[in-house]
Amino acid sequence: MILYHGSNVGINAIDLSRGRRGKDFGKGFYLSPNYEQALMMAQRTVAREEEGEAVVTQFEFDEQVLQSSCLSIKVFEGYTVEWAEFIMLNRRNKTDVPAHGFDIVYGPIANDRVGLQINRYMLHYIPIDELIRQLAFIRPTYQYYFGTQRAMTY
Repeated sequence: MILYHGSNVGINAIDLSRGRRGKDFGKGFYLSPNYEQALMMAQRTVAREEEGEAVVTQFEFDEQVLQSSCLSIKVFEGYTVEWAEFIMLNRRNKTDVPAHGFDIVYGPIANDRVGLQINRYMLHYIPIDELIRQLAFIRPTYQYYFGTQRAMTY
């Protein structure tokens, strides 16, 4: 399958150390199966960094790896309490030490609409069951996280 990464530069070699802390699934390399989603992320990166141009780089990924036991893989099929707690765990982690031991994580992106609801939960405005209930009205967009050099080989 083809996966896409949006940035303000083309990616010739993946450097996990350039990942940002506090992201949905942790510091790592993120890809989307959706070209438009990657392009939107590229445009946001250009706006945030105020340099470069929107570039979408494509990568080939053997999705059969997700069924394999050669890597530690976590899959979230949709918005669940477990997914929300995992997002919170990673967003609160501002260190370079991973908050989990997964090589690859697949699941919904906590985009702006979702992030708003997560922030409401983190500020204790709503309980977690209400967070999940409200997310049921939002169609998820999915992402792949690659967090280890071992995962990069696939």
